[in-house]
Amino acid sequence: MFSSLAAHPYAYPALEVLHLLGLALVLGNLALIELRVFGMGTTLPAPDLARLSLVLVGVGFGLLVLSGILMFATQAQELLASRTFAVKMSLITLALCNAAWFHARGSLQRLDTTARVQMVISTLLWLTVVAAGRWIAYE
Repeated sequence: MFSSLAAHPYAYPALEVLHLLGLALVLGNLALIELRVFGMGTTLPAPDLARLSLVLVGVGFGLLVLSGILMFATQAQELLASRTFAVKMSLITLALCNAAWFHARGSLQRLDTTARVQMVISTLLWLTVVAAGRWIAYE
């Protein structure tokens, strides 16, 4: 079933486009939240910005998961043997744990040094996830 997905001339590239769209939604909206945490756009309350941005982050993450699972299924054996893939999955787990910590401690209400550090960590983790994802193609 999934081998036909990989062999189709448009299916796999379409999945890659969906994956990139999901990535753009996640990173773009996280950048907006990070700018707000660092004190920019103070006329817009952080909770209001987060309410809009986090919905889009959720949609983007959903696209990443859906397209990622389908792309994974087309080459599961190779990816399971890939150290870079394992690193990418570990980085995603760390990024999600960092996000949970950010929201659990109420960082959007505090906007303190810890919130800023958490946002920098988030951005670095997600950029490293992107780099690992690209690296897989050349492994």
